[in-house]
Amino acid sequence: MSTEPETTGQTGPQTPDGATEDGVVEEGAPEAGTEDGGDGEGTAAEEGSGTQLSEAEAELAAQRLERERIERRKAERKGPVEAGAKLSGKAADLLAAVRAVESGQKPAAAVFDEPAPRRPAPEAVRRPQAPQPVAPAAVAAESVDEVRRVLADGGAPDSLAPQAAAALGEGAGEQLREDPWQLLRVGGVRPEQADGFARALLGAEAGPDDERRGRALTGWLLEQAALAGHTALEMQALTAALAQRGVPDPDAAVQDAVAEGEALVFQDALDPRAPEPEEDGEEAAERPVRILVGLERYALAEESLADGLARLINSVPKEDGSAREWERAAEAAKGSTAELIRATAGNGLVLHTGGEASLAEPAALLGTAHALGLRAWAATHTPLGRERFARLLSGAGGSVPADPEATALPVVTVAGLLSGVEGPGRDADGALDLDVLVVLDAPQLDVETAALLAESLPDGARLVLSGDPAVLWSAGPGRVFADLLAARVCPQIASRLPDPGPLGELVSGIGVGELNQVEAPGKEVVIVPVRDAGEAVHRTVQLVADSVPRALGVPAEQTQVITPGHGGAVGTRALNAALKERLNPGPGRFGGFDPGDRVAYSPATGRTVPGQVVKADADGLHLSCAGVLVVVPKERVEQCVRHGWALTAHQAVGSRWPAVVVVLPGDAAQALNRPWVYTAFSRADRHLSVVHGVDQALPKAVSEIPAKPRTTRLSVLLATQLPTAA
Repeated sequence: MSTEPETTGQTGPQTPDGATEDGVVEEGAPEAGTEDGGDGEGTAAEEGSGTQLSEAEAELAAQRLERERIERRKAERKGPVEAGAKLSGKAADLLAAVRAVESGQKPAAAVFDEPAPRRPAPEAVRRPQAPQPVAPAAVAAESVDEVRRVLADGGAPDSLAPQAAAALGEGAGEQLREDPWQLLRVGGVRPEQADGFARALLGAEAGPDDERRGRALTGWLLEQAALAGHTALEMQALTAALAQRGVPDPDAAVQDAVAEGEALVFQDALDPRAPEPEEDGEEAAERPVRILVGLERYALAEESLADGLARLINSVPKEDGSAREWERAAEAAKGSTAELIRATAGNGLVLHTGGEASLAEPAALLGTAHALGLRAWAATHTPLGRERFARLLSGAGGSVPADPEATALPVVTVAGLLSGVEGPGRDADGALDLDVLVVLDAPQLDVETAALLAESLPDGARLVLSGDPAVLWSAGPGRVFADLLAARVCPQIASRLPDPGPLGELVSGIGVGELNQVEAPGKEVVIVPVRDAGEAVHRTVQLVADSVPRALGVPAEQTQVITPGHGGAVGTRALNAALKERLNPGPGRFGGFDPGDRVAYSPATGRTVPGQVVKADADGLHLSCAGVLVVVPKERVEQCVRHGWALTAHQAVGSRWPAVVVVLPGDAAQALNRPWVYTAFSRADRHLSVVHGVDQALPKAVSEIPAKPRTTRLSVLLATQLPTAA
């Protein structure tokens, strides 16, 4: 590992070493000024040219069908389900509140959910059908105008009118006037702003003890928790947060939200596989439980995922290739590759872990499945990952044939597979028309995407989830891959293929909490110390535009800058402005963009596609993203397109570049943890430069700060249905 002083020509043996301590703000949690922090990354609708359904529209249609399926699932529920343990305290109060609704004492719809007794072999679920071209529902102009008048009366910006009308639906203006705190349903609105709006509309009637305020704040806090990755919150954490925001009776606020159907409450056993406690005389021993509260959307998605995975595990994989042929293929392979082939042969769900080098093992598995006559596909998180894995398959001696109809290798993105834009399509029953699906970048699966994937697979299919457990978790709620690894309900194959070279050695050490000094004779790793933000920006631009191309032959367009957040003096905005000025100066006539600009396009929440601006016209901003022309309407540009010379680590996950410059300014120390450093450093193929201004905060983050915990229920849900795998 080298230290670069003022120019890249000089290298030496100095690196940060040692280990220290401290806490961290997790990257996945949107905070002001940090990565993914509520400034437009995510909910855009993508439009392509021609009449063909675009990927984003198809994805929205698929998500709409998934919502309809969840609504059907909700309608099948017959009320609260009695749990095996006795309820007490807050859980008993919540149950009593819901029963009061059911008995007519309170005129509201009751929604109370607890883990129902699980069937040992789940039945086949009704799968979503292939999405048809559906235009996004337009909000009536009259509704927007009505909301705009209410906003004006309350002193709120009228620019919020379209979002509020869309969020609240029919009668949005009347709803908002009757309950001003509904404004919290609009993204970016904070409680203090909603309080001011309510006071302007209601006068003295608007107080901190208003039950409408407590109910709205409960929903808002659960939405914020979902943005931070949680699928539910522990009751104690939720009531504490409500109290912090001035709700005088937090327990009553949660009870009211549950009774009104705006949240669900769960009683989860701390050890779901422990035997039921025996009754001692008249008193039954209480089983240790935790009380969780969550939004229906994520709660039902997590249950749907558990059911879908249990169905795959309990179903017998199709015998399109005999056991002897599978074994013959395993014997021809070596080490963990053979283990992966054997595990996939006899199981509906297999987990595979490893770094970049381990991708050779799912590639070999895909070749084996094709040789046995199975319809096998691989799905990646990003288009760059898809291209990278396709090149790996192409170099595998032709063992994986191209799809004869699509004249392409069987590699797609997860979003493209689910939307129907890519992949094999769906059969008459609505299931994906395949026998084996290998999902790469599995840690990036959130609960909703994973649920849709699991329910889209036919009975007897084999699902292999492969990924590096040390990288950042999904941008959306849940930690699906980590929960499955912890649940131990299916075979787990750990790759024994190490990532090579100095970069592989450095990243492997970070994965186990060690920031090691590595020998880098080919300038594979260079440390660039900086004293302040201005110097960090200057050195970053110098590295990308001059030093790396001159010393290593890697052009600027193949070098990616990664920094902890969007805001601040050395965030993506500041770095992109400086890099544009040096690499592609221009007036930015179309929303700040010019032809040739590198961009990061976000067609949906949690998805970032690198691209380049081609042109701009009346139709919008024309981008080239992984070889595909995308037209972003001008009204969507500000929300879903950023300059892309510099990205955050969450935006970069799933992709790799020949050279990466990781920028760590002094004010980024609190944003660092081990998964962030691991993810950022492991994006480099040939060269890594670290613009280093955090002193001992870097080794401290690597050695002592793991991923910030997420509250999820998947492990518990699986444990109630499945035995632990041997």
